[in-house]
Amino acid sequence: MMSRDLIVVAGATGNLGGRIAKALRERGAGVRVPVRAETDAGKIEMLHSLGVEVVPVRMDSIDDLAGVCRGASCVVSALQGLGDVIVGVQSVLLHTAIVAGVSRFIPSDFSIDFTKIDSENRNFDLRRAFHKTLAGSPVRATSIFNGAFAEILTYRTPLLQPEAKMAGYWGNKADWHLDFTTMDDTAAFTAAAALDAEAPRSLCIAGFQATPRQLAQWATEITGTQFDARQLGTLEQFATDNQAQRAADPAGEEQMYPRWQSGQYMHDQFLSHHDQLDNERYAGLQWTGGRAFLGAMLARRNEEIG
Repeated sequence: MMSRDLIVVAGATGNLGGRIAKALRERGAGVRVPVRAETDAGKIEMLHSLGVEVVPVRMDSIDDLAGVCRGASCVVSALQGLGDVIVGVQSVLLHTAIVAGVSRFIPSDFSIDFTKIDSENRNFDLRRAFHKTLAGSPVRATSIFNGAFAEILTYRTPLLQPEAKMAGYWGNKADWHLDFTTMDDTAAFTAAAALDAEAPRSLCIAGFQATPRQLAQWATEITGTQFDARQLGTLEQFATDNQAQRAADPAGEEQMYPRWQSGQYMHDQFLSHHDQLDNERYAGLQWTGGRAFLGAMLARRNEEIG
């Protein structure tokens, strides 16, 4: 049966948020999106083409956002940014949702389950700070922990280095399983969760789980060339290196993706993973497998250099 719910998606002009809006429309939900007045016209046109209602607002204005949230059953935040956004704008959005009578809220927590670890990670610290506000609100929240976006493997990170024919790891964790979910799969699951009035406080998903040794094995099978799992140092050394890079890069504190931030995230992938998955909670979802994803990724790479 097609849904008639109205869902507000904040951050829908972004990479993940746009996918969530699309997945909601495919499920028959009404979607309303707040955007800043200066938002690129092409992004707004893309949302219009999906049948999304786009409302220009001041993102720090409760009055503006109240009109957007009114009548919605859930607010989904796919906002990305630093403290002014993750803590500041999200707090305004949460307060507005409460004022407007919205009963559910999905925060921008899409990541590994940072509630299980205590390590130096700027992005997780910001989300933990917002969780304190969220915990004191009457809204029912659902955090979605998807591990890492599978697309990270396309960025030539140490986890997979095609040129060096290796998959990297730290510590004694060649067989530590890492959680990956594509953005499309994360968006499809989030859409289902937004329409689920009984969704719990947190949901853990992984389109595929793979160890560094498994990534190397898949790459070997796909390419016909030997890939090896290679230790890159201890986790303690990795954490110390990240700390040193951060101390030497004060300008990075005002940047979304400084090198040390990606290092912090990669470090924490080797501290926490999902022991149980909620992949089967919603029927009809198709999950992108690891070998298939890696095969398509390596094929694109060969075309680019070919």
